[in-house]
Amino acid sequence: MDIEAASTFQARVARHAALADPARLRIVDLLTLGDFSPTELQAELGMSSNLLSHHLKTLEDAGLATRHRSEADKRRSYLRLAAGALDGLVPGAVHGARRVLFVCTHNSARSQLAAALWGQASSIPSVSAGTHPANRIAPGAIETARRHGLDLPNISPRALGEVANEADFVVTVCDNAHEELRGMTGIHWSIPDPLRLGTKEAFDRAFDDIAHRVTDLAPRVSAA
Repeated sequence: MDIEAASTFQARVARHAALADPARLRIVDLLTLGDFSPTELQAELGMSSNLLSHHLKTLEDAGLATRHRSEADKRRSYLRLAAGALDGLVPGAVHGARRVLFVCTHNSARSQLAAALWGQASSIPSVSAGTHPANRIAPGAIETARRHGLDLPNISPRALGEVANEADFVVTVCDNAHEELRGMTGIHWSIPDPLRLGTKEAFDRAFDDIAHRVTDLAPRVSAA
């Protein structure tokens, strides 16, 4: 066995060893849906912070999870499933939904793109809204959708209260909205705001991130 093959094999061993623990497997199950802060994971699992820290470090060392700082509260971090972490080990459908509601702060970029991408991946209806809607969709989002051949509906940003209903499966796609709506049932995707940089590259990164997550989530949501 050469060095590269041995390294690959050891990485697989570490991943399977990390998933063999019931608590870590539960954490990974949660991360397949969205991003969680350590505090949120602690509440979900009902375990001490020290024990949770041990499990999270094991998952990160095995290449199963990564973390980054919240754009809203710099003291908070979010864990997310590492890209390709579960190749070949994709969980089955776990949610039934009548409609998927994507939420960000201004409903001008990320949530609009997510709803449009969802329309390509699933027959379940989707809609988007903002906690503090802007006056118009960001030009960068429109240009990004056009570059990727995505049909972005010409819908003005809408307020969450005007759109949401109790049957929605809610996906927050920005840290500010998620932390403002703390306690709302749903999942969270911690996607950096492309408007902060306003560059083509920033919008493309956000688009690719959302597209990857939509592709992963769509088979796991069934029509209610």
